[in-house]
Amino acid sequence: MTDRFAEALIAAGPTSEYPVRMREFARLVGRWDARGRRLDEGSGEWRERTFEWVVEYVLEGRAVQDLEITTDDARRSIATAVRVYDPEAGAWRVSFFSPETGEYCTLVATSYRDGIRQDGTRTDGLPIRWNFSGITDDTYTWDGWVSHDDGRTWVHTDHVEATRLR
Repeated sequence: MTDRFAEALIAAGPTSEYPVRMREFARLVGRWDARGRRLDEGSGEWRERTFEWVVEYVLEGRAVQDLEITTDDARRSIATAVRVYDPEAGAWRVSFFSPETGEYCTLVATSYRDGIRQDGTRTDGLPIRWNFSGITDDTYTWDGWVSHDDGRTWVHTDHVEATRLR
């Protein structure tokens, strides 16, 4: 049954219904070595982190799903995001799930400068902004921010630089 599930979920490529929009996240499909740091908002300390980021087309090529696979101290954790293009809104709807940390975020993604901007809310209702920038065939940068004052100011909470593995 697992093979049937994977076969139905994973798509060979993007849908042909909206090829221009599918290119926004198509650049990220593949496997990535990701290295960065995350702010512990309680202590104010930055913590280094590394993970493998795997991105594939799913749902008949109408969506892109990623897995963030982290292995620390012989412990493995997985988080995932599903990005579905919504032709009615002209934007991508993003749902992020990290069961281990209890973080569940919803965002809307659009093209922005040299990358992709994702705006939404995290589990506690605070506004978040996640940006991919400097996307090339082999690298990207990702930064995350949170606002504690309804978007008037932003605190930088995450920085990741990634290199393509395949």
